[in-house]
Amino acid sequence: MIIDLTGTTSSEIASALLKARRNAGSPAMGMVGTVVVVVDEASHHDAMKAANEAGREHPSRVLVAILRPGRGTGGLDAEVRVGEGIPGEAVLLRLHGELAKVPESVITPLLLPDSPVIVWWPGGGPAVPNEDPLGALGRRRVTDAAAGRRGAVDFTARAEGYAPGDTDFAWSRLTPWRALMAAALDQYPTKVSGAEVVSAKGNASADLMAAWLQCRLGVPVEQRVSRGPGITAVRMFTPAGPISLTRPDGSVATFSIPGQPDRPVALKRRNTSELLSEELRRLDPDDVYAQTLACMVKREKMPESAKVVSEADRRSVQTAAQKAAVRTARVEGKAASPDLEAKAAGRKSAGSSKKAAPARKSSPAAKSARKSVAGKTATTSAPAKKNTAAKKTAQKPAAKKSTSKRVAGRS
Repeated sequence: MIIDLTGTTSSEIASALLKARRNAGSPAMGMVGTVVVVVDEASHHDAMKAANEAGREHPSRVLVAILRPGRGTGGLDAEVRVGEGIPGEAVLLRLHGELAKVPESVITPLLLPDSPVIVWWPGGGPAVPNEDPLGALGRRRVTDAAAGRRGAVDFTARAEGYAPGDTDFAWSRLTPWRALMAAALDQYPTKVSGAEVVSAKGNASADLMAAWLQCRLGVPVEQRVSRGPGITAVRMFTPAGPISLTRPDGSVATFSIPGQPDRPVALKRRNTSELLSEELRRLDPDDVYAQTLACMVKREKMPESAKVVSEADRRSVQTAAQKAAVRTARVEGKAASPDLEAKAAGRKSAGSSKKAAPARKSSPAAKSARKSVAGKTATTSAPAKKNTAAKKTAQKPAAKKSTSKRVAGRS
């Protein structure tokens, strides 16, 4: 059931919700909380769809507030939806003019009594969510650093203004990554000398992942850029080799532990409704997120040299990747190249030691010098040849005369 209200008030909206609920045959509310969505006109449809999908797991009253501030007279338009495939209740609110500057005056009468309130900003969110008028109403405040530009997200301000209940979808996206990396150290307890996070450029989740690893392990964590999508690899360097979780396609990851075969892991990129469902499962403060924000501020103040991973750890990653390529080729029944086999075994390839030195290119000055030398040699050798020929011709008649005298004496 859909009810359109133009130029209405909060009390009329509450009456329309009660009427729609009775017409739908459900006099009891049966909802666990209120989700307040602060969004613009362009993206309100996707936000409402995600909230309704999350409501299948957590039936809630969804209040979508579209703020249209201006100098005109304040006004309120509403659209009430009950049923129609919606697990709870949904109200679309458009606040115009001066009323858009005080949205809490409209939202507060529509909150469910004695139930938690979750405020969500799909378009990014304020720098300090707890100081926002609508954020002050919520028990949980959910922002999304990946929705806006990187320059608009100031984690330093969020760390300084953090209040219990703040969280971000950039942090929610790391839940499976953090779980797998923590499980790896449980299965393979060892000393970690460094770590690295590889992701697309400007990824907020990668920044939080690097700060979390550095905070928990106390080792340098380097960030590297890839083509994405999102985070493509997380590695922890150990004396026996790297513990790595690589996901090049955004769907299936490869989990590698030294001394064990590689394992494929389903690690797809989750959509907005799944992230919102995760945040609705817990309403207590996220202390680990608060500690990670504090570590992120410290990490930004550190010199770049403290974040760089050693060259030995880099070589261990390359060797591990080459060994994995050789194992994959053997499993598929293909023969790996001799160079790859040699590199995986830690030897130099046969062709690398027999490479000839490249020919040096001569400069124009050297070419002209060689030409002048060649010309001088040709001019000096020509007279020598003439003198030699003259001597030969001079010697030939003398030889004939001596021979004739000898013959005449004998006769």
